[in-house]
Amino acid sequence: MNTPAIRLADVAYAYGASPPVLAIGEVAIASGERVFIEGPSGSGKSTLLSLVGGVVAPSQGVVEVFGEEVSALPAGARDRFRADHMGFVFQMFNLLPYLSVQDNVLLPCRFSKARAGRAGGGKAALLDEAKRLLGRLGLGDDFLTRSAASLSIGQQQRVAAARALIGRPALIVADEPTSALDSDNRARFVRLLIDECTAANATVLFASHDPANAALFDRHLSMREMNTAWTPDDG
Repeated sequence: MNTPAIRLADVAYAYGASPPVLAIGEVAIASGERVFIEGPSGSGKSTLLSLVGGVVAPSQGVVEVFGEEVSALPAGARDRFRADHMGFVFQMFNLLPYLSVQDNVLLPCRFSKARAGRAGGGKAALLDEAKRLLGRLGLGDDFLTRSAASLSIGQQQRVAAARALIGRPALIVADEPTSALDSDNRARFVRLLIDECTAANATVLFASHDPANAALFDRHLSMREMNTAWTPDDG
């Protein structure tokens, strides 16, 4: 049997001595699978993505990503593993407002030699790849030197997606990245993201409270069913 891209086993996460806010028995996601994770605010979506990404360590249990037990790594090693293998698209995009569009997109390649190598390695090749991704997402070369602070919400979202995709990370993690968009632009963005991830054979975890685009993914997981530490009355 092939090793899953992501495996969680008896995972729980709690803040200090408080009761767990997340408790998941067993979840396995195949390499290249595109998975939609649905649940309302407070259901544990962001916590789950943070555990998979190694941003936080579980209070108990095992989190494996591409065969690496991320939950057992020290914080610095988790950071390096995440930089090399994962691209993140956040709800608030987390662009650096004082950097240009191209510098925001290229930022992951500054922190990961592996990402830089997969994007072409040299300065010219990296810039060409940034241009390609931005163009694919509807932003032409005239945006390259603009500051991130000057962009609209929709433009910031596309820059954040290009930043996540550069260097062909094996896992794309998207946490409510379409919440600020109308339904037409939301669907268009999701299709573009999936197309790029399909071309790179990347695994995708896409979390949202809105199930409207779930049909575009290979599998739909519900936090109501997965997270036994949460009930709708928790808010």
